Amino acid sequence: MPHTRLPLACLIPLCLLGLLAACSSPPGKKPVAGDSFSIEQLGQSDGNRVANLIMRDNLDSLSLLLDKLYKRNPSSWRAGGTASREEAHRQIMQAIRHNQPLPALGKVRSVAALTTAFDPHFKGDRAGVLVYGVGSMLLDCYSGKTEHHLLDGLDAGKIANASYNIEVAAWLLSNRKGEDGKPLLLANELSETERNLTFEREFGKIVGRLDLLAAFSNEKYRRAAIHYSQAMLGAPLLQFLPLDAAAAITGATR
Repeated sequence: MPHTRLPLACLIPLCLLGLLAACSSPPGKKPVAGDSFSIEQLGQSDGNRVANLIMRDNLDSLSLLLDKLYKRNPSSWRAGGTASREEAHRQIMQAIRHNQPLPALGKVRSVAALTTAFDPHFKGDRAGVLVYGVGSMLLDCYSGKTEHHLLDGLDAGKIANASYNIEVAAWLLSNRKGEDGKPLLLANELSETERNLTFEREFGKIVGRLDLLAAFSNEKYRRAAIHYSQAMLGAPLLQFLPLDAAAAITGATR
């Protein structure tokens, strides 16, 4: 049977139909959302943007963890003296985002707050103190800020230590028990009827982001030197070209 070629006029509609079909199919990837543009971003480097997005996502993870801890441990938010779970959640997250102390803890924050959260003799809002400890520790790594700008910097060692501390906190959350032999806080659950590893996953996300940020921050001076070298090497290529090549050749031979 002889091979026949479709004319170009027939191929174009077929290609357009294929593109439309591909666009109409649902995307297979998770949605990716950066921050919407704001004037403050003009004063932020690429490194600042990475650090800010990581802080944003880590605070969202802490908010989710606190909500789930309060749902599994209603006695915890009640021990804090608030009128509702929602109000307790709002107060803790506001204290973290604005780098404020918790009235029940005084000056205790960061690593000291984590220690308090796992003290079997502590009678206050254990879930709130745990999340506040992690959140205030993250802000300590960012010099008390949730957003960085050009003059701000990060200490890779502090970030790596914070990542390790969160791993320890996640392990204690799953294993530390009170004097009665019961978990201090109900979190992950593996049984014949339940399989809930939300807490482990969210803590793992925070640790992963911090590990990446620590490695990224550790290379800041090396990257600055590389960017400078690339700019120097690329400078000779950034020359205007004459529109008329023939005229350029004639001018060169005179």
